[in-house]
Amino acid sequence: MKPVAFEYCRPDTVDEAMELLAEFGGDANVISGGLSLGAMLNMRLVRPTALIDINRLHELADIKIDDATAMTGALVRQAAALKLPGVMSGVPLLAKVLPWVGHYQTRSRGTLGGSAAHADPSAEIPLTLVTLGGAVRLRSPGGSRDVPAQDFFHGLLTTDRRADELITDLIWPLRRDKTGYAFEEIAQRHGDFAIVAVAAEATVGNDGNIADLSFGLGGVEDRPLVADTASYIGKPATMATAEEIAATVAEAVDPMVDLQANADYRRQLVRVLGARVVSSAFADATHSREAA
Repeated sequence: MKPVAFEYCRPDTVDEAMELLAEFGGDANVISGGLSLGAMLNMRLVRPTALIDINRLHELADIKIDDATAMTGALVRQAAALKLPGVMSGVPLLAKVLPWVGHYQTRSRGTLGGSAAHADPSAEIPLTLVTLGGAVRLRSPGGSRDVPAQDFFHGLLTTDRRADELITDLIWPLRRDKTGYAFEEIAQRHGDFAIVAVAAEATVGNDGNIADLSFGLGGVEDRPLVADTASYIGKPATMATAEEIAATVAEAVDPMVDLQANADYRRQLVRVLGARVVSSAFADATHSREAA
């Protein structure tokens, strides 16, 4: 099957892209890597009047790192991010996650911003951004705005981006002291979309207790989510606590059902993967504290 007819637009500047988005609005799709959008076009799941190709907007491939954040342009390729020491050391959870994103060939084309824009609930990059408390920067003819990642993803393939807006950057908080990171997922094959993915960021105090914890889940509900773990702050950072957290979260989620798994299977994966990932984050945090 082939796409329906559309007008192909390839702007040379962000301002030109803004003009095209203002002209076509919700009748346009933006393409960067095109790994997901290309298939959707061919299957006619999307039928845009115009396709706006942003691959000439080289300013969107920039990376800026300051004292608190790493800001990756929407066009930064997944494979390129893996080769950037500043990003890999500064955002260690992203470093752990990227090898699980697709395959070597797809990572050379896929973009960080494109994954966020597509908003597949099983995708690893949106999950990482939500777990770390990052943000998405959007630009429109009226200016720019930063949307917290937890507010950006509204549901299956649905985001807070308005029709006249373009994602320009993803904003990642840098590694914190005494903090550990871990990630794990289950998929039918490595590189496939995750049936369930779990990410964790844990800070452990000098007393060995949990000072902060972000426990993120992908592939469970219709968007990446961070579980409520506030009641566990101050408890010992042990495997027993990790198991208790994972079991509590597994009962609280409302898993989706599809051809890959039913709700009970996804809950069980949250219990098993969650306990391992949270425990690994505790261990990483302890190692980080002792090495400091």
